[in-house]
Amino acid sequence: MTPEMILTLVILAFAVVLFIFEWVRVDVVGIIMMVLLPLTGLIPAKDAFVGLSSNAVVSIIAVIIIGAGLDKTGVMNQVAGPIVKFAGNSENRVISLISGTVGVISSMMQNIGAAALFLPAAQRIAKRMDIPVSRILMPMGFCAIIGGTITLVGASPTILLNDLMILGGKKLEPFGLFTQTPIGICLLAAAILYFLVFGKLILPAAKGEADRGVTAALMGVYNALESTFELHVPDDFTGPKTLAEMDIRGKYLVTVVAVNHAQKRDKNLVPHSFDNIIGGDDIAVVGREDNVRRLAADMGWEVRPGLEMFAEILARTSAGMAETVVSPRSELIGKTMSEVNFKDLYNLNPLALIKGRRVFYSGLTHIPLSMGDTLLLFGPWDRLHILKNQPQPRSLTFATPLEGEILRPEKAKLAILWLAVSLAQIIFLKVPLAVALMSGALGMVITRVLTIDEAYRSVDWMTVFLLAGLIPLGMAFERTGTAAFIAQGILGILGSPSPIVLLAVVGVLTSFFTLVISNVGATVLLVPLCMNMAVMAGGDPRMAALVVGLSASNTFVLPTHQVNALVMRPGGYRTTDYAKAGSVMTLLFLAVELAILYFFYGVQ
Repeated sequence: MTPEMILTLVILAFAVVLFIFEWVRVDVVGIIMMVLLPLTGLIPAKDAFVGLSSNAVVSIIAVIIIGAGLDKTGVMNQVAGPIVKFAGNSENRVISLISGTVGVISSMMQNIGAAALFLPAAQRIAKRMDIPVSRILMPMGFCAIIGGTITLVGASPTILLNDLMILGGKKLEPFGLFTQTPIGICLLAAAILYFLVFGKLILPAAKGEADRGVTAALMGVYNALESTFELHVPDDFTGPKTLAEMDIRGKYLVTVVAVNHAQKRDKNLVPHSFDNIIGGDDIAVVGREDNVRRLAADMGWEVRPGLEMFAEILARTSAGMAETVVSPRSELIGKTMSEVNFKDLYNLNPLALIKGRRVFYSGLTHIPLSMGDTLLLFGPWDRLHILKNQPQPRSLTFATPLEGEILRPEKAKLAILWLAVSLAQIIFLKVPLAVALMSGALGMVITRVLTIDEAYRSVDWMTVFLLAGLIPLGMAFERTGTAAFIAQGILGILGSPSPIVLLAVVGVLTSFFTLVISNVGATVLLVPLCMNMAVMAGGDPRMAALVVGLSASNTFVLPTHQVNALVMRPGGYRTTDYAKAGSVMTLLFLAVELAILYFFYGVQ
């Protein structure tokens, strides 16, 4: 072992320690690697920052921008809707549907692309169903990685296999598109089952304010508010009655924020006191559960277990609340909300009014407003953003940050078009992944699906610098001969094992290398070595090459894979979370892979 090899292993150990103990953020670890490796002479200075311009990093930036465009136009809402509807209130069903869908998609396109494109939908589904996003993103990420094993074109390592299978100067029989499909399907099913059975034990559950959102935080501050509920008015209701006649706010401290008029087939998001309620209608209200149930019992209405008619338009991703303060020069000063027709003026529902130390939940529309009064408003995010973006002087100043954003549904077809253009270039024209994806991202900016500033803001730069720093580390492993030294040493110890034992060692070896160098680098390095070892052991060199290609996707213990790095920050994961969930997943991956090879491929 040369001094360069020893130094490379020391730096690797240093990086792993930083990942585990989290003395600095993971992106800072990446920057440390970019600076430390050239200073120690393990890589030339000109290669220190090559990761920032690598195809992998550029592909991630582009695909995040494409995903942001799909999200901005509401396309991902349409993707999330059917999943939420089918999943009901079951967290396990959500995990199965999202993970399975992403796994199947990644079987025909790069797994990082499948994960990044589905990331906004997964986040929206988590918010709509009030499930910690950390429960969803790691299973989705793991299944995106595993999905690449289903077909030969699902991941870069298996794409390379046919070109690498040269033994004694002769090219071996190539693999077909679906040669590995039985293994990939079993791996995907095993991963989903693993998270369904052990998910609550191994996955963290974020409970911070960022996960709950501003609306949930405000619900906790105002005593008369708890959540949004949906009530169904039975057909035999003795109406019609107006909201004013029923005095729901005054009697129950419950605010009606939406009405679905069954006969008109119309959803009114700003109901007035003179609106009639008749049999068959559905009503969305905000208040405490005990008050809502008392209202339902007195009226003979049904409290639904969740939002059904209003599941889309009143979901956390579509609507919520914000605190506003009456500005010093506001035209509202000295007037009541009834006098200025507040609901018609702003298209928002007032839930509460704070004057001094008093909080009003009823009768607030008839109280004269003063400078500094606080109004709690509820409505769609786009309407709240419109109010916030009004030119100065504003009547109301926002005291809390706004969730959501103004969507551009009119650009949805353009967003889908540019996604299709990117995929068509990859699948049919064989354009390099980074170029094809960046052309789609550029198309979205040029056609104003996104502004260039929105595109920049959408990129998770922590992920970018993490991966950019790990690429030079992989280069150091290969250039110093450390990778080849370890591989040859381990393979030399085996002697003449049985084919299945040899494949087990090959799988473990490949799984280790993919944690410290790129999966492509590990594949290029190990396929020739393992095929020759298989021949010496009397085994099938094609099976050895296949195990290398498949096991290059067995990278779950550290957030070094592109997909793991992508979901790390949105999911709020720490390195220890990957070690906890990924260690068992790594062993399960190897066990399933070898079992299928033994029972279905005849490897003894």
